[in-house]
Amino acid sequence: MEWNPETLQHLSQCFLHTLSPAPEPRRRAEASLSEASLHPNYGLAVLRLVAEPTVDDQIRQAASVNFKNHLKARWAPNPSSDEIPIPDAEKDQIKGLIVSLMLSATPKIQGQLSEALVLIGKHDFPKLWPALLPELISSLGAASLAGDYASINGILGTANSIFKKFRYQYKTNDLLLDLKYCLDNFAAPLLEIFMKTANLIESAANSGGSAVVLKPLFDSQRLCCRIFYSLNFQELPEFFEDHMNEWMTEMKKYLTTSYPALESSADGLALVDGLRAAVCENINLYMEKNEEEFQVYLNDFALAVWQLLVNVSQVSSRDQLAVTAIKFLTTVSTSVHHNLFAAEGVIPQICQGIVIPNVRLREEDEELFEMNYIEFVRRDMEGSDLDTRRRIACELLKGIASNYKQQVTNLVSLQIQSLLSSFATNPVVNWKDKDCAIYLVVSLAIKKAGGTSVSTDLVDVQSFFGTVIAPELQSQDVNGFPMLKAGALKFFTMFRNHIPKPMALQFFPDLIRFLRAESNVVHSYAASCIEKLLMVKDDGGRARYTSTDISPVLPQLMNNLFEALKVPESEENQYIMKCIMRVLGVADISFEIADPCIKGFTLILNKACENPKNPIFNHYLFESVAVLVKRACGKNASLISLFETSLFPSLQKILGEDVTEFFPYAFQLLAQLVELNNPPISPSYMHIFEILLSPDLWKKASNVPALVRLLQAFLYKAPHELNQGGRLQQVLVIFNKLVSARSTDEQGFYVLNTIIDSLEYNVIAPYIGGIWSALFTVLQTRQTGKFIKSLLIFMSLFLVKHGSQNLADTMNAVQGNIFQVILVQFWISNLKLITGVIETKLTAVASTRLLCESPALLDAAAVEHWGKMLDSIMTLLSRPEQDRVEEDPEMPDIAENTGYSATFVRLHNAGKREDDPLKDIRDPKEFLVTSLAGFSKLSPNRYPQIISQYLDPANQAELRRLCEFYNCPIV
Repeated sequence: MEWNPETLQHLSQCFLHTLSPAPEPRRRAEASLSEASLHPNYGLAVLRLVAEPTVDDQIRQAASVNFKNHLKARWAPNPSSDEIPIPDAEKDQIKGLIVSLMLSATPKIQGQLSEALVLIGKHDFPKLWPALLPELISSLGAASLAGDYASINGILGTANSIFKKFRYQYKTNDLLLDLKYCLDNFAAPLLEIFMKTANLIESAANSGGSAVVLKPLFDSQRLCCRIFYSLNFQELPEFFEDHMNEWMTEMKKYLTTSYPALESSADGLALVDGLRAAVCENINLYMEKNEEEFQVYLNDFALAVWQLLVNVSQVSSRDQLAVTAIKFLTTVSTSVHHNLFAAEGVIPQICQGIVIPNVRLREEDEELFEMNYIEFVRRDMEGSDLDTRRRIACELLKGIASNYKQQVTNLVSLQIQSLLSSFATNPVVNWKDKDCAIYLVVSLAIKKAGGTSVSTDLVDVQSFFGTVIAPELQSQDVNGFPMLKAGALKFFTMFRNHIPKPMALQFFPDLIRFLRAESNVVHSYAASCIEKLLMVKDDGGRARYTSTDISPVLPQLMNNLFEALKVPESEENQYIMKCIMRVLGVADISFEIADPCIKGFTLILNKACENPKNPIFNHYLFESVAVLVKRACGKNASLISLFETSLFPSLQKILGEDVTEFFPYAFQLLAQLVELNNPPISPSYMHIFEILLSPDLWKKASNVPALVRLLQAFLYKAPHELNQGGRLQQVLVIFNKLVSARSTDEQGFYVLNTIIDSLEYNVIAPYIGGIWSALFTVLQTRQTGKFIKSLLIFMSLFLVKHGSQNLADTMNAVQGNIFQVILVQFWISNLKLITGVIETKLTAVASTRLLCESPALLDAAAVEHWGKMLDSIMTLLSRPEQDRVEEDPEMPDIAENTGYSATFVRLHNAGKREDDPLKDIRDPKEFLVTSLAGFSKLSPNRYPQIISQYLDPANQAELRRLCEFYNCPIV
């Protein structure tokens, strides 16, 4: 794309029309820009338009957003995407222009260009963009001389974004080299501008400078402090150690000095607090990582932060400052310098002046409770509130208690009693005191490592439950003082292991009543409490609460749970649905329970199909349906038709209306229903089977595991129908497609294993050659651990089903001697990598049979291979998985999926039951030694010598032990 007046005119018109309220011109303009973006120099042309002073600001701003998005998509596109990368020559020109254009732009455009610059820097800086830092430093020097703080802050903001990688990226030599380069070039200019700005602030503050003068200066200092944090995050640089006094002296001033010209307005106060919070982050970093070098400044900073906190008001706009300041004191309290808290009266003052004021409920907390229950629960119940005043204040107490436990325990216990006494004098007015007392007990509870159990030294749990919590739970008004009710329910949930079963059962009817509370938080907490109680395990892993315990209240419980889902804002309440799932997983389900449940589920499901919004709620919805089907039909097979009648229309709606978010769930539920049916399969299911064989359905990767699950169900339940109408050929086409792709090859083996397991040999015999050809083709180019393990499992299954001779013959028919090659190169060496109880047993038994049956191993020339195969079998059977299996480097970490994106979510309750193909063999170790003992009698004295030569000493010792244990000597 050439830069000329015509291009300027065309792009200007397009960007103008993208702002049109009319959809048609807007769509045409967007399509035109999309087409133009495919041409070289498009990004450069848009950047030049942004810089063109004759063009309307609105058009330039739209162009700057488009430029940033263009770079995001095409500067370094994902290899799997279809995006065309920007040519290198165009990249160089963009990098040559963007810094100067950013600095001269208006604030809104400057923000977009700064983001674009950071996008480039993320991929190219510093190695592919060595000119960037010198240009930024040069521009910073020029702007500093001119006193141009708009440009200074633009440069510092950009540098801050670029340097953030030093906080988050893993420490490697490459990262440290990049950091050294940045420090060598930027540390000194950063200190220079920081000190110059500090002097300007001091001068302006002393001479009564206005807010207009001070605001850009404070913004500059905050950015300098954030850059300080990034450059110091990995380790203490020599330059910063040498100049620590300058940095710390100025930083402390911002904690101890007031700036009335700014602090008199909300915006100005936020700016000052932002700088102070950045300072607190920096000194907290130094306390955590550079404690020895920082200790000379510690006393002054600790005192400054303490005095600052005492004067920080409770308004929510000051939360960030309060949290970062308290976090610093918490870090100090757990360090070797904790003696700062040892002086007489310090801990009581901290408790009274900092902790209690920040733990007490504020108006903002009450508003959040009423207006945004999801966020309130997320913070309060799920522990995502570490950056809230309430939680961080309790963390400070915990920190102090790590060295002064008895003092803190006595002090807080007295504080709790005082709060409860205050409540008792006037419960209506002083209810927040009781809430504060409960919150202190819950938040200061000590969680036992690796479990759900908690403990506390502040109160006797059962006594506190009986005197403080029980009155709230027994209150007949479920809507009165809802925050107190929520606190009581949270206490019950937190200390559920400590409440004896008879006492807890007394309150089950009360918990069920609270499901009808108007407050979304209260009925969410009631549901969560019930759900967590049903998960409590006693010693030995036995569930404390069983179906017998909930049977008397089950109808009312299920009714109230479904009624809670009708309350405004709780129509998709994930805590309610999770409770339903848990109850159905425990209860005895009769027709009287199943019938209203499945009707309720179908109504909810049909509504969710219209607009799937909450993926967590919907997951628990499908899990609830799956567990209802599994447990109800397991007890009463006559209910299958009830579920089919109710669910089929909803499942057809999902598939027919293309509700793709629910496809994986629908296929898993269908698989569950297919497996519950006895052959012959009904025509309605066979119709689904025909749809299942359509190749188009398999194109979306997230559908594949669920489709395989459904296909497996049909293969097991309709093996005869599979061999009719060319269906088996269609299934093999699907197998071939799956096994050919790295992302789905394992799923392809699941299909193949099911075919081998469910069909007679004479049915699959005509297709075996094609199957081997497909597998060998993949093996030539993809010898990953995952593929080879899947191949070994398949070959083992084939062997135990159809014999070792059939295995070798069918493989060699495709390619001469291929069986021997795979046996030596892949089977023997990779056998130890097999995981899973059934898979380990299957491959061990198959390998044992090869030792005793296969000419490829029994040949005199194959002695070494025989010995190494036995060594691999012994390693497989005698060593724990973690000792013999290295983590597969090709398997990515799978983060928790909070949306419907591209990942498959398995339904636990609709999972396929793993069948053991070797039920008649109890123990693979016993099978190994008995087989070897009988086999060795045919050639006495031959195998002990091979074993001593080729088996690892540990494996030899284990084999001797097994032979003695099973009384099966190898002769």
